Amino acid sequence: MSRIGNWPISIPDGVTVNITDNNIVEVKGPKGELRQPVNPAIEVKSQDGVLTLERKSELKKYKSLHGLYRALVNNMIIGVTEGFKITLELVGVGFKAQNNGQLLELALGHSHGIFFEIPKEIKIETVTERGKNPRIILESNDKQLVGQVAAKIRSLRKPEPYKGKGVKYEGEILRRKAGKVASAE
Repeated sequence: MSRIGNWPISIPDGVTVNITDNNIVEVKGPKGELRQPVNPAIEVKSQDGVLTLERKSELKKYKSLHGLYRALVNNMIIGVTEGFKITLELVGVGFKAQNNGQLLELALGHSHGIFFEIPKEIKIETVTERGKNPRIILESNDKQLVGQVAAKIRSLRKPEPYKGKGVKYEGEILRRKAGKVASAE
């Protein structure tokens, strides 16, 4: 059983944490601010630059919520100090990506281009270098949002198992399949 919920969260310098009466945690830092409502069964306390979360019951449901909200609050603090970055790689002949502001234009081997609107909370950059696959770099202070947008872009053309063509995360290892083998008759 995980005991992640019991771990204290240290608040770095330059980050302010405010806990409202209706159990909403607000975190402000150099990279922005985030808000997260917390279940009333979980109590958030701040003392001497350390956040602790305590559950009011030992039921299994509340134990899982305890670990969940501790992880969410910790990710908020990491997000407003360091931020989160996901890089996607386009593998395939003729696959291209370019952005105009928050509009991402993709050429993924379909008969038409794909236009994808990126939320304003995410900073997007497309990199095309000669001899390398085009890359899409997504940066934000919200881990959930940047992960969701990256997964949505990847779902437009998932990597296939034979040649590996498609949109994949940078560093992702794909399981490859062998192609057809001609019979020796």
